[in-house]
Amino acid sequence: MSAVRRLSRAVRRLLRPRSLRARLTAGLVVLLAVSCAAVGLAAVVELDGFLTRRLDEQLAQVGTRFPASLEHPGRLSDDLPRSRKGSTGGTSTGDEDADTRRMATGTFGARLVNGTVTHRGLIRSGDPAADLRVDLTTGDAGRLARVPADGRPHTVGLSALDDYRVVASPGRDGDVLIVGLPLEPVQATVHRLELVAGIVFGLALVVTGVAGACWVRWSLRPLSRVAATATRVGELPLASGEVALPPRAPDADPRSEVGRVAAAFDRMLGHVEDALTKRHAVEERLRRFAADASHELRTPVASVRGHAELALLHPGPVPPEVTRALERIAAESSRMGGMVDDLLLLARLDAGRPLEREPVDVTRLVLDAVTDARAAGPGHHWVLDLPEEPVTVPGDAHRLHQVLANLLANARGHTPVGTTVTVTLAAGEGPAEATGEATGEAADAGTVRLRVHDDGPGVPDDIRPGVFERFTRAEHRRHPDAAAGGGAGLGLSIVAAVVEAHGGSVDLDSAPGATTFTVRLPA
Repeated sequence: MSAVRRLSRAVRRLLRPRSLRARLTAGLVVLLAVSCAAVGLAAVVELDGFLTRRLDEQLAQVGTRFPASLEHPGRLSDDLPRSRKGSTGGTSTGDEDADTRRMATGTFGARLVNGTVTHRGLIRSGDPAADLRVDLTTGDAGRLARVPADGRPHTVGLSALDDYRVVASPGRDGDVLIVGLPLEPVQATVHRLELVAGIVFGLALVVTGVAGACWVRWSLRPLSRVAATATRVGELPLASGEVALPPRAPDADPRSEVGRVAAAFDRMLGHVEDALTKRHAVEERLRRFAADASHELRTPVASVRGHAELALLHPGPVPPEVTRALERIAAESSRMGGMVDDLLLLARLDAGRPLEREPVDVTRLVLDAVTDARAAGPGHHWVLDLPEEPVTVPGDAHRLHQVLANLLANARGHTPVGTTVTVTLAAGEGPAEATGEATGEAADAGTVRLRVHDDGPGVPDDIRPGVFERFTRAEHRRHPDAAAGGGAGLGLSIVAAVVEAHGGSVDLDSAPGATTFTVRLPA
């Protein structure tokens, strides 16, 4: 069945070509084939009718002299040889005393009385002394009996003689006289024309198909170049960064449809290039602004925090309201300092600054990060699933530790107390365990997989598409009893940026009761 389906698909592809060049060529060949078929059919029908009319004229000239000589044996003209004069019996076969003068080879004659063939004869050569006997089957006799005696030509198929053109006329004794000529010369000529026309038209179709394909290909060259340019543009990373578009499509005749398409495509590429250039310039200005602002804010924020902490250390009496205000100033300045550091890190990563490339023991990083998270969130259950052998990746140890810390802080800050958080580390090939149940997936060869799974309420659907974007905040959205947090929504964006800078990827799979962040890093 599969072989039949493949064959049917191949036939459909042949009957329904997809490319414009193939469709134009196929259309040209089909139109030519229809034209050739129409011309050939008209020629064959006209030739067949013409030759049949000529044969009918010959039948009219022959008359009923030959079958009449079969009906009345012995009544021959005086110029016949005496050896041909005599009488046949009542059921003569027509080979005695028949008048064959000026009769064409193949002329057939028969006499019918009450629908029964009593005499028949066939001229096989121009020699009057030749044998005129012919054997007819019962079916042949029945077909002859059904020919109307109207003096008009009719076509009759005789099993012993092939197809004949016959004329039936009433005789002198109430009988019917039939004379006929073979249709074989007409059919042979028509078949010859059909063969010659088929060969000539077939060659014409082949030559036209090849020449048409070359012509269409040459005519569509500008469109092919436009398609090639569009393909190269489609392969470019247009999402961000500076983009160099490929050369424009070559100039084509603007008066043609293909030329107008090429010109419009070139204008569109020009607009796209201008837009990308302006966008890149804006991105660069924003990066520089974020980096400069973050760098400039670090000093005043640190100064504010230092003065607040110094004021809290004053030995003299301080009103409670002032103490509370100073504590809030110190806390918010600390939070602002962390935000400034995160923005500065993102700006540096966006600028493409290289990170350190040293062997990093990911197993040790996971142990340290989970230990810190357990101390920060004692109400959660922290579970480790680590391989027996240490797992090492090339990268920046400080930034990778920040990735782990942010993922664990996200799980702690957005899930209620009592939630179980499982950290799984796997390297190389083999099934990965995320929640103690086999996932049925295999880790990619040469890839380290880190999973942070929690059985909390899950990430809301409206936040999930942009969870790795900057300033996406969802505190108290996953659960109202989650631990309070004043994050700025930069933690997961830093995770995505750091992992991408290491040549890896991070994914989210979330549902109520199962939220998993998966980090993949090249081993």
